[in-house]
Amino acid sequence: MVATQSSMLKLGTKASSFKLFDTNSGRTVNFSPSTIGKGFLFAFICNHCPFVIHLKKHFPGVFNNWLDLGLKVYAISSNDPIGYPADSPERMLEETKEFNFNFPYLFDKTQNVAQAFKATCTPDFFLFNEHQKLVYRGQYDSSRPGGQIEVSGKDLINAVNRMIAGEKPSENQLPSLGCNIKWKK
Repeated sequence: MVATQSSMLKLGTKASSFKLFDTNSGRTVNFSPSTIGKGFLFAFICNHCPFVIHLKKHFPGVFNNWLDLGLKVYAISSNDPIGYPADSPERMLEETKEFNFNFPYLFDKTQNVAQAFKATCTPDFFLFNEHQKLVYRGQYDSSRPGGQIEVSGKDLINAVNRMIAGEKPSENQLPSLGCNIKWKK
């Protein structure tokens, strides 16, 4: 396990368009400038990373609740499934069922989407407002596997609440920490 931090993409950056296979629904999901929502959350995760596993009992419920507020949520796995079979689309589908994902869990087969977002680790969170401009990138909270801090989602929840309230993004954003994305060789 190589601990890697978020790249901290510049706030205000426009979201990148994509078409990816959703392991949850079995359909292709298209995200483009015409996609409408009160905001857009992109969570780069995977099945096997201890940092993601640490959060997995908490974030699906939070993300599912945000869907009811009009926020679009997309979980994305960009890991190479050849080197990491636990991150295959078939195993991703198992995760959606086990952890009750009501949002897409997308497979970034070419890894182009991770590169476009400058995602570097799992988990890596990117929150865009209704105009698809980046308002938050960084950690879910300060908890870590084996640490003393309980999972709360405090940092990301605060960012979503600020965005929904129309407030300016906080300048104090901490990078996420997790396993590096498993790039194809």
